[in-house]
Amino acid sequence: VQLVESGGGSVQPGGSLRLSCGGTGFNIRDSDISWLRQAPGKGHQWIAGTSADGTSQYRDSAKGRFITARDNTHNTMDLQLNEIVPEDTGVYYCATEGAWGQGTQVTVSS
Repeated sequence: VQLVESGGGSVQPGGSLRLSCGGTGFNIRDSDISWLRQAPGKGHQWIAGTSADGTSQYRDSAKGRFITARDNTHNTMDLQLNEIVPEDTGVYYCATEGAWGQGTQVTVSS
């Protein structure tokens, strides 16, 4: 089981970014997938998650701004970040039971 994130980068406040999490060795559609963030100098913080049944949940600060999207054809779980704010800066990880990706950096700066 492996997860690989991509799509991070630098973005201005108010902008958008789409992160992608690709899975190998298992089917994302059959798994609960979480997105977590580690801000500079802080621990990991759960941001959003999508269950195998397709139900998604979001941290309060992400509600209305972030959206998860599962692509069964490509075995990916994306995280769309909209209306980005400086506090969204950090390394974003996707995770499932027993596996984490290596993370992708998101930097919000004007």
